Amino acid sequence: MPKTVKTRSGRVLVLPTPAEDAAIAAGIAQDPDTYEPSDLELGLMRRPGRPMGSGTKRQITLRLDADLIDTFKASGDGWQTRINAVLRDAVAHGVVKQ
Repeated sequence: MPKTVKTRSGRVLVLPTPAEDAAIAAGIAQDPDTYEPSDLELGLMRRPGRPMGSGTKRQITLRLDADLIDTFKASGDGWQTRINAVLRDAVAHGVVKQ
């Protein structure tokens, strides 16, 4: 029975047998354009995550009208930042009392 691994997303991956793994490693060794990273190099690699934020914002849950959200989303990426700017402008112009 082949060994399997279940990913966080629920996919089941079938792991190669030792013979298949040796054949893969031999193919890597023969290819001059690639190499197999060492354990140290693998340890230094990490998946890119979200960029660090400013540290001044807090995440909240806010219920807004669907058409309002659709309008901001239709304007492209950064729509949440634009909503923040509109709210900040409203506070600055006295539309919203502090």
